[in-house]
Amino acid sequence: MRRTFRRGVRARATRDPGFRRALLEEGAAALLAGDIPGMRTALRTYVNATLGFAALARRTGIPDKSLMRMLGPQGNPRAGHLALVLEGLAEEEEISFAVRAKEPDEED
Repeated sequence: MRRTFRRGVRARATRDPGFRRALLEEGAAALLAGDIPGMRTALRTYVNATLGFAALARRTGIPDKSLMRMLGPQGNPRAGHLALVLEGLAEEEEISFAVRAKEPDEED
């Protein structure tokens, strides 16, 4: 079942750029909201469905095993490494992240 799910996510990520970007946006939003487990899950899903940990390691200079640990269920990534990961993933997707402050009662 798990492999079927992964194949399905990978297939959708291959054909749907909006889906890939949504995974990245979800990871970044979770990080800013303080939802570290959610951030790790979204980013790990993106990496597994797209470039893979070996390619991300080449982009970031962080060993692939370290990347797997930091985005794993018990991971505790350092801020500097997270910045490198987000930068590398944004480059892969050819996007940039922007943060905008909003009023508490403002809708998204």
